[in-house]
Amino acid sequence: MTAGPFRASARPRGRRARQDGETPADGRAAPGSEDPAYWRLKALTTFRELGVVPEIADALQAEGIVEAFPIQELALPIALGGHDIIGQARTGTGKTLAFGAALLQRIEHGGRKPQALVVAPTRELALQVTDDLLVAGGKLGTRVLSVYGGRAYEPQISALREGVDVVVGTPGRLLDLVKQKHLDLSQVGVLVLDEADRMLDLGFLPDIERIIDRIPAQRQTMLFSATMPGEIVSLSRRYLTRPTNVRAESHAESDATPQVVQHVFQAHQMDKPEMVARLLQAEGRGLTMVFCQTKRACDRVAADLAQRGFDAAAVHGDLGQSQRERALRAFRNGKIDVLVATDVAARGLDVDDVTHVVNFECPDSADTYVHRIGRTGRAGKEGVAVTLVDWADLTRWKLINGTLDLPFAAPEETYSTSPHFFEALGIPAGTKGRPPKEHRHERAGLDAEELEDIGETGKTRSQSGGRDRDRDRDHERERPRPRRRKRTRTRAGQPVEGAQQVKGQSTRVQSAQVQSAQAESAQAQPVAAEQGENVVDAVATERKRSRSRRRTRGGKPTGVAGGVGNGVGKAKADGASQSA
Repeated sequence: MTAGPFRASARPRGRRARQDGETPADGRAAPGSEDPAYWRLKALTTFRELGVVPEIADALQAEGIVEAFPIQELALPIALGGHDIIGQARTGTGKTLAFGAALLQRIEHGGRKPQALVVAPTRELALQVTDDLLVAGGKLGTRVLSVYGGRAYEPQISALREGVDVVVGTPGRLLDLVKQKHLDLSQVGVLVLDEADRMLDLGFLPDIERIIDRIPAQRQTMLFSATMPGEIVSLSRRYLTRPTNVRAESHAESDATPQVVQHVFQAHQMDKPEMVARLLQAEGRGLTMVFCQTKRACDRVAADLAQRGFDAAAVHGDLGQSQRERALRAFRNGKIDVLVATDVAARGLDVDDVTHVVNFECPDSADTYVHRIGRTGRAGKEGVAVTLVDWADLTRWKLINGTLDLPFAAPEETYSTSPHFFEALGIPAGTKGRPPKEHRHERAGLDAEELEDIGETGKTRSQSGGRDRDRDRDHERERPRPRRRKRTRTRAGQPVEGAQQVKGQSTRVQSAQVQSAQAESAQAQPVAAEQGENVVDAVATERKRSRSRRRTRGGKPTGVAGGVGNGVGKAKADGASQSA
């Protein structure tokens, strides 16, 4: 079952300037329309009009970012005034610059200790926020440091010693650096909690509370989240001072109303790889993301697509940080066009020209579904989201469908050969599960992207299933020689004399043989042979030595053999007398 275009955006940082007479970027409504989205777009203002300093506005304009998105328009005036904010907006609405521009404008640059702290739930999101802040603060000379696990401590510690203005990091590494007294939060005046609901899902809430307790009470706190569960509300009541709630969309709007054409098909588990392979040959397909539920499924799907001739790579939590960053760089640079990932890439991944998003399996929740399909349909561009629902996941999908108010309550049963599957996704007729030979591996591939040595702290796992660098390095090392053990034969805890004699005599025999070879003495060989024969006879005698055993009854020795013999003879005599 398919539906018309539902609109979303992935994670745009801002809106480019519109020319005179140009229709709105989403193309949804014309003047006179009652669509509330049109009037919000019409009311958009530039960053300069919102009070952003010229240095930041010029840096954004150099990147083609001039007009603000609704969440930026609503949050920036409040944030620039130094007030606490609770911002709620769906994924991909530009929340980063909503707090980033105000953060950069309010801090003092050039000090040694960080003036602002941004806490993010994932490494990929921390990197994305760092990049956006570096772009916006380029003309201010802002020093932004991202700290997260998987990388070596030394470069991060060195940067902190030299001095930074803004620190962006994940809770675990931030706490580690604080406990080691390398990160001083005593001068932090602006605190930002980005994607707070995701941090709650990952169990980071206790770590966040420990971090907040180390920051001065006189600060500005901004909390941004796509959803507002009860735990996030209670967190805001405890640590925010008279916050202003900002919501970028009306309550009547669905969370999944993006600029993305959504398709939901009921598919068999064993037919899904074939369906994905044919989908990847659709007309107009660009960069594509395939989301899986498990790490093992990621590896399996990526290996299958690579074997079919597609340039694909996997990203999940079991890979080393250098391998994850390598795959993301290759995807951004166009060296691969298919990225198979778990939900580690569902937030914070900012890649242009992602045209298709595929849910290989049904997501866990409505929020996960919204964040996944939010990776496409950026800044007015069209996107396509395809969800493959197995029979066992129909109940879960119905809950997601009802939560988001989508028209896919009963997905149509679909196979890789179904005509409506080809028609809905624009797949050319006659497409098979493997692209033609001339179109296989057209891009440079993952191997063309250099694997950066980041001194990662975790173990490295190979994506191709072969030996990784650590294993190769272990093989190259010189192995220690096996040590010679001295063994002594014992019996009942006591050394056996024959075995000791054998051992001693055999040692003497060997030394005698060596001496005979060097001195060319012929008399030592018969002597050694004679000694060896005597030793062998002693051992054989020891083994054949019989043991005296007594049979007892009731703890007393009994004459078993004699008693048995007398009893048998007496019985025979009695029988003979009776017969006579």
